Amino acid sequence: MASQFSSVLQLTDLDDFITPSQECVKPVKLEKKQGKSVAKIQIEDDGSYVQVNQDGGKQKLEKAKITLNDCLACSGCVTSAESVLIAQQSHEELLRVLRNNKTSATEQQVVVVSVSPQSRASLAAHYGLSSSETGRRLTSFFKGLGVHHVFDTGFSRTFSLLESQKEFVKRFQMKEQHKNALPMLTSACPGWICYAEKTHGQFILPYISTTRSPQQMMGSLVKGYFAEQQGVSPQQIYHVAVMPCFDKKLEASRSDFYLNKEETREVDCVITSGEVQKMLEEKNLSLSDMEPAPLDAMFSSVCGDELLSHAGGGSGGYLHHVFTYAAKQLFGEEVAQLTYKTLKNKDFQEVTLEKDGEVLLSFAFAYGFRNIQNLVQKLKRGKSPYHFVEVMACPSGCLNGGGQLKPLPDQSNKDLLQKVEELYKEEHPRAPEDDTRVAELYQSWLHSVGEEKARELLHTQYHTVEKMTNGLAMKW
Repeated sequence: MASQFSSVLQLTDLDDFITPSQECVKPVKLEKKQGKSVAKIQIEDDGSYVQVNQDGGKQKLEKAKITLNDCLACSGCVTSAESVLIAQQSHEELLRVLRNNKTSATEQQVVVVSVSPQSRASLAAHYGLSSSETGRRLTSFFKGLGVHHVFDTGFSRTFSLLESQKEFVKRFQMKEQHKNALPMLTSACPGWICYAEKTHGQFILPYISTTRSPQQMMGSLVKGYFAEQQGVSPQQIYHVAVMPCFDKKLEASRSDFYLNKEETREVDCVITSGEVQKMLEEKNLSLSDMEPAPLDAMFSSVCGDELLSHAGGGSGGYLHHVFTYAAKQLFGEEVAQLTYKTLKNKDFQEVTLEKDGEVLLSFAFAYGFRNIQNLVQKLKRGKSPYHFVEVMACPSGCLNGGGQLKPLPDQSNKDLLQKVEELYKEEHPRAPEDDTRVAELYQSWLHSVGEEKARELLHTQYHTVEKMTNGLAMKW
């Protein structure tokens, strides 16, 4: 089985997803009696662990269960968690919940599916549909399985863009007082975040935007506002996100996105675009044959029958929207069109705002591991000229995520990606500040919970993972 996570997380060539590596071992706490151990642990010839008591008796110990949280808190490899991830967050889990809803009269859950625009575009390219048509047919498919509500994370991305805009302007205005305020690095890519926490820690974390990703913004909306409107507890909702990459499973599993009081995650399960295709195939269905149905209006940005998107690249348009907003707010400049300058490769491009020969704003996007490495090294040497960088782990960004559908036998990767990009850009863009429904929620919901709670719902935090071993050597 090939690794499915982004290249940023594939730090070694161990590829040990079937059995945890020797680095992934939970220590066993021995009982003590008057300062002496009353038992010891030994490894048998067959590799099993046994507890040897003082009287010579042996007790076979259960295999240590390494959870995803253990792996996220470990400075070793991520690949050891892949089998756990795929078991805990998979389309089989979604189907299990739906089956349980049909067979159990007491343990009913409200099942919500939030679909990303990148996943819609990938499925649209495969089935020969438009992205909006794919969204409607996916709604029909999921509701036919027993899903109660289907939303569009393009809606929650509006929150992410608005918060990113405000965060950048605030950082820019305080850059003289805080040396780590700029450049602001985007935080929507969980592969990049996991790599930053484990590899560069306190050096890089202050630069990273605290704004939640669209997936986790939707987590706040679904387990917060939506739960209130439906009159159910967050624990009664099973929230599934359809995403273009496997790294999003890592993000959903972070302890920062666990509601301790309600004892539930904001996003219970993440499945990829490819897993949705697998679900269709297992049912012997094709999206082309499904009758379309409208997405639920509560968390979907639509104009008539068409879903609305955002201008900019296929990774969410963060650079585009933050740049145009900052140019206007900070310098009174209206930017109608951005001009990108390609540097060493197409995955590292920059945009500048100049006036009278002076560079007022310098933005860039850095996609893929090598470009991220170059960016970090420039920061460490104090050579980075940028105020803002849109960072994504996958080459070509989210539309090329590892969880997207694979090319057909007669199709190249390049041709497929070009088709996905075309379909993604066909959706009519809307400026974040023009979305009246989002503006209403800012007023009715976020203002009602107070400033501190609103920040908790829209932002997050990062954690340095200390090195516990040098047993794994990174290879580029």
